Amino acid sequence: MNRREFLILMGWILAGAQIPFKARAASAEERILIIGAGMSGLAAAQTLVKKGYEVVVLEGRNRLGGRIWTSQNWKDTPLDLGASWIHGVKDNPLTALAAQIQAKTVQTSYDRYSIYTSDGKALNQSQEAHLESLWHKIQSAIQQANQQNKDQSLQSAVYKGVKYQSLSRQDQQWVDFLISARIEQEYAGSSKLLSAQWYESEAEFDGPDALFSQGYQILIQALAKGIQYTLNQEVKSIDWSEDEIVVKTQNKTYLADRVLVTVPLGVLKAGKIQFSPALPQEKTKAIQALGMGILNKLYLRFPRAFWPEQSDWIEKIPQGQAAWTEWLSLKRTFQLPILLGFSSGEKAKSMEKWSDQEIVSSAMQTLQTIFGKNIPKPSDYQITRWGEDPFSYGSYSFNALGALPPMRENLAKNIEEILFFAGEATERYHFSTVHGAYLSGLRAAQEISNASNP
Repeated sequence: MNRREFLILMGWILAGAQIPFKARAASAEERILIIGAGMSGLAAAQTLVKKGYEVVVLEGRNRLGGRIWTSQNWKDTPLDLGASWIHGVKDNPLTALAAQIQAKTVQTSYDRYSIYTSDGKALNQSQEAHLESLWHKIQSAIQQANQQNKDQSLQSAVYKGVKYQSLSRQDQQWVDFLISARIEQEYAGSSKLLSAQWYESEAEFDGPDALFSQGYQILIQALAKGIQYTLNQEVKSIDWSEDEIVVKTQNKTYLADRVLVTVPLGVLKAGKIQFSPALPQEKTKAIQALGMGILNKLYLRFPRAFWPEQSDWIEKIPQGQAAWTEWLSLKRTFQLPILLGFSSGEKAKSMEKWSDQEIVSSAMQTLQTIFGKNIPKPSDYQITRWGEDPFSYGSYSFNALGALPPMRENLAKNIEEILFFAGEATERYHFSTVHGAYLSGLRAAQEISNASNP
């Protein structure tokens, strides 16, 4: 053991870490510290451990998973409060991972839906056709915006393209509903902030979307096997100015040869971690320009189902600012009388200041408008507030006005093969998804392996 290795070892011991000593190949003698035990961090850790590296993962929360969070509050059904779906099961790496551990999944269908007007009446065939015609106009407006030299917000592009001010009040409501339900709820950002030219620059996998019967946590548990991790360690600073990288949490100091940072974009934007030396300008510019969206969930459990049981999706066109425009029913898929409501963007951010009862009451008003005043009261509920979460400050990233796709590559770029970055926000083509986070972890692990084996 040389002096450098001895100093690193003593750093780990003084930090209180448990270090299992095993024979390692010469190329894997370096110690790797990973910040964040979400999908990207654990994917990287699992890959590096299999290659023989000594890896320790630090997690600020009191649980694994990060923005994957499966609640066990209701004993008969785990509920995903964060990520829920495998988006596009065909050739998706998460589909293969799920198959390896024999995780059961259930597919949801966007073809199984019920749409209601602002006064709670189901759309007839003629109205649905008109709604789709408005959607085609919205898509055309976005295509026209993509052909212009100067970018603009998605809302501005759509409003100009469909001549919003000249529309009837009903058509204005329907356009706003479509923007909310089909764009804002998917990208988690306000249409006022989304880039018209780049908001949907991602690649997609084919096939239907699928939910995990046991919750997404089943993948996290599988990836965490054999990994050394420490919870409740919130990283405050990373000093990479010397040979040993010094990482400080609220109560401990860790030393490592290379560090992989996988914290969410929201944490980087908030400046929660002090880097010394400071991060390069191209990286800080990317952090500032990219958007961090909010998509919150409200699960309502009822004594019985009072909605169309064969509909996976229930949608309502709102009168004012979009709220509770989309609901997912768990009746057909899991045989449970549970509705999952979504709120996104500006509305979601403002609602986080509300009390639980105010949020539930608001949602119930929407459901009562559709199904009548005599529907049963919920027997229980579960609510998220991802925007206020100090370990994420949001749900997932989006391409904001002023941000360009190459900025994600700048965010992903390692610094001097010492400091590495992963997470869904670092993925140019698969941002905002769990498979994007997973792929970024594999990419970062390969970069670390290449750096230690030049």
